[in-house]
Amino acid sequence: MSGKRRLILLSVLASVFAGVFVGSGAYTFVSAHGTSYMSNDPQVCVNCHIMRDEYDSWRHGTHHAVAVCNDCHLPHDNPVNKLYVKASNGYHHSKAFTLLNFAEPIRIKPGNAKVLEDNCLRCHGELTGEITAHGTLGVPTDPTQKADLYGCVRCHQEVGHGPMG
Repeated sequence: MSGKRRLILLSVLASVFAGVFVGSGAYTFVSAHGTSYMSNDPQVCVNCHIMRDEYDSWRHGTHHAVAVCNDCHLPHDNPVNKLYVKASNGYHHSKAFTLLNFAEPIRIKPGNAKVLEDNCLRCHGELTGEITAHGTLGVPTDPTQKADLYGCVRCHQEVGHGPMG
């Protein structure tokens, strides 16, 4: 096979591969309602059936009237960090739910627990100022929870979502 034919064949194969990759990605994004994840609507959390308990418990919890998912689970320090955490969580969630390799019940990861804690302190700073003035609220990871639960959520686990079950 001549060099020119080989180049044409490789170009066609690369185009087909790129088309399949882009096409399947676009199909997945559309069928998974990808644009909805850019919103602030808590209903988005139940696009994945696994999040139904968290959504229902939030609707019955104390924060339902004052906070949506993004208020607690995304950083508010700057828009770039907020988008980074949202994209990172989206990637990890879609990978876990597609491959079905996640633990139940779902547990927050240490990095996201830190974001959550920062948001507790951001909204409730007046109440927590005296406590945090003397140092961190942090405690070691609780192995029974499979997450780095520290500070506010260590004692107030059901505040944002209400009783589970």
